[in-house]
Amino acid sequence: MGNPIVLCHGWPEHAFSWRYQVPVLAAAGYHVIVPNQRGYGNSSRPAEVTDYDIEHLTGDLVALLDHYGYEKATFVGHDWGANVVWGLTLLHPTRVDKVINLSLPYPERGETPWIEFMEQVLGGDFYFVHFNRQPGVADAVFDQNTSRFLRNLYRKNEPARAPQPGMALIDLARAEAPLGEPLMSDGELAVFVSAFESTGFTGSVNWYRNLDRNWHLLADADPIIHQPVLMIYGDRDMVAKSANLAEFVPGVEVVSLDSGHWIQQEKPEETNQAILKWLEQQAVTSRLVQRP
Repeated sequence: MGNPIVLCHGWPEHAFSWRYQVPVLAAAGYHVIVPNQRGYGNSSRPAEVTDYDIEHLTGDLVALLDHYGYEKATFVGHDWGANVVWGLTLLHPTRVDKVINLSLPYPERGETPWIEFMEQVLGGDFYFVHFNRQPGVADAVFDQNTSRFLRNLYRKNEPARAPQPGMALIDLARAEAPLGEPLMSDGELAVFVSAFESTGFTGSVNWYRNLDRNWHLLADADPIIHQPVLMIYGDRDMVAKSANLAEFVPGVEVVSLDSGHWIQQEKPEETNQAILKWLEQQAVTSRLVQRP
């Protein structure tokens, strides 16, 4: 087979997050590769926190290409998966043909390590900071309330609410009544619940515990993304859009959908259309460039 495209899920997700994209991309002629990444599902869950740094996570994706015999592929990432795809493109640029990322724009590497910066700006209760400064505390709450946490997290059309004191995700895991509407059916949700009841959350949370390590590991990488990139935002996503994306991703095209955070699950048809349209445009451009 040829024409590989690798779909990289976010947190706390699963390969099943791409269930609406897989058949459409396969029908369009792509070899769709959809891993449960390190710490998720039936993939390996090493005990060492540093085994979840950006070198290991991107190394897993390179190993997937090697396994299938591909020199390079198009990589699609959502949420944390997007962060890994950005890192892969910096650390292994020759293995990345094109990039499609959802929700999380390019994370600019500033003067201060990311967790340290977040702690200064957002405080110790912000979940990225909490995961690092109080390791194991949030994981235990998620493990004790797996079904409720995922039910409360996977929502759409949530009403706006003022920020509350405390660690928001721990409160969400304990909340009796979720806000908004269910993102998916009970049967679909059960796939995620079953996976995390089996694995626990620590492996996936360990991705967050390497952010400052990743900041150091990326120090010598060329910070510019040279590949063609499609960035898909949700207009109602809690993740902020980038004000200077083109500065680091000069080949970017931006699409915004009327969606919350779970873009490819909340707006599957619109997401598929945006991806297929952009991939076809890239194919046409490539053919024109190759024409003698």
